[in-house]
Amino acid sequence: MSAIRVVPTTPFDDQKPGTSGLRKKVTTIRRPHYLENFVQAIFDAVPGRQGATLVLGGDGRFHNTGAIQTILRMAAANGIARVLVGRDGLLSTPGASCVIREHKAWGGIILSASHNPGGPDGDFGIKFNPANGGPAPERITDAIYARTREIGEYCILDTPEVDLSALGTHHVDDMVVEVIDPVADYAALMERLFDFDAIRALFRGGFRMCFDAMHAVTGPYATEILERRLGAPAGTVINGVPLDDFGGGHPDPNLVHAHDLVAALFGDDAPDMGAASDGDGDRNMILGRRFYVTPSDSLAVLTLNATQAPGYARGVAGVARSMPTSRAVDRVAAQLGIDCYETPTGWKFFGTLLDAGKATLCGEESFGTGSDHVREKDGLWAVLFWLNLVAVTGRSVEDLVRDMWRQVGRIYYTRHDYEGIETPRAERLMADLRACLPDLFGTTQGGRLVMLADDFGYTDPVDGSTAGKQGVRVLFEDGSRIVYRLSGTGTEGATLRVYIERPEDDPARQDVDTQAALADLIATADALAGIQAHTGRSGPTVIT
Repeated sequence: MSAIRVVPTTPFDDQKPGTSGLRKKVTTIRRPHYLENFVQAIFDAVPGRQGATLVLGGDGRFHNTGAIQTILRMAAANGIARVLVGRDGLLSTPGASCVIREHKAWGGIILSASHNPGGPDGDFGIKFNPANGGPAPERITDAIYARTREIGEYCILDTPEVDLSALGTHHVDDMVVEVIDPVADYAALMERLFDFDAIRALFRGGFRMCFDAMHAVTGPYATEILERRLGAPAGTVINGVPLDDFGGGHPDPNLVHAHDLVAALFGDDAPDMGAASDGDGDRNMILGRRFYVTPSDSLAVLTLNATQAPGYARGVAGVARSMPTSRAVDRVAAQLGIDCYETPTGWKFFGTLLDAGKATLCGEESFGTGSDHVREKDGLWAVLFWLNLVAVTGRSVEDLVRDMWRQVGRIYYTRHDYEGIETPRAERLMADLRACLPDLFGTTQGGRLVMLADDFGYTDPVDGSTAGKQGVRVLFEDGSRIVYRLSGTGTEGATLRVYIERPEDDPARQDVDTQAALADLIATADALAGIQAHTGRSGPTVIT
């Protein structure tokens, strides 16, 4: 038995978790005591750790394995009995959720900054998921943060490193460490949800796809499931080897950063389908041949056709979307006669709805889609769902989207991101916008009558918890909408996200370029918030 070392420490004042845990620069995380303080705060704030099972892993970014070794030593010193850690320290976020639920763990510590860049000068993240496998609700993150503000010591052992490179069982004093196949439990779950026989037949028939893993954690998952289990040709998965700097790229699956994939799908001899996932495997982008599927439309199509997949043959109890996500799925839900819930941004807000059986599918416009199979958004799950639909219906990706438009209408939708704004400027913009809300109702802006202007607040229909200041909404009489919010996922400055949408029910007008179709609303959005005046920016950093 090694002696537990109790290390004196002092609080850091910047350890408040954001939308998805604590995200900081690698250089910050590696400061003496910084990671240890936050991990000890988790152990102190969340009851039930003594004799419990902990799931541990991350997306493979720089410092992933080093942080894991520290957490293992701290877990042993804090009474954890068993840790399940992914081989090479890898576990996708949805994979970790799956393992937590499958093995009835106390919870999991996931090391990821999601779609943020990696490397020595990149970003790092750490978050706790409790026993349901989902992101910790605010009552838990608030307790963790409160503990970080008062912490005076942490507990750790001085023990050798655990070999994470091969499957097997190790001991850190009395604590058992099991190095597990990060893909096995997840792949077994996917086989229960989707018609793998139909998808195999699709590939045998010559169907071609390209999956861009962006040198992130999904590479091993996609290679095992798509190429080995489903028989997609070797090379279907590109950029499939996880690298600690994501190959110098930005692991965000959108039209800007997944450039290899976009070039393939919009080039000569394009494959039938394209897909990408992000740093930790919880986001997705779906492309047809020379056709882009917006995340909002993706959620609507999956909801409309859910019963085509074996795991959802019973039907959909309800659907949930984040407030900034387009209202396409609202229209599908109305057609199906099911409830549609509007929540704040942040996957944790879907957890109670999923746990209570009120929602089966859920999604966010930020390339996240999921269901009640785990409690995280799930990139590869969404890809397999689309493959299932294509295989069973015989329709292309584009045909499935256009069929949804035909049934419920198209909603033109875009998101404009203004990244790296000086935080005081961004906060002033939002404060000035909120101040003018009472005067907007009933006015005409850009030729449209304002029917609602508010700062979105939410009361959870299951547990009654509330969340305020979740984004400014401006709704117009014709069904158009503009939403403004500051993102909680960055590590430098502030990112202003502006969401703009307009419904179009006339099939003859559903093929206009999105930015052209929304040009007047885009101008109105800028004018209403004074974006250029507040930020000095002539345009957004990224358009999706």
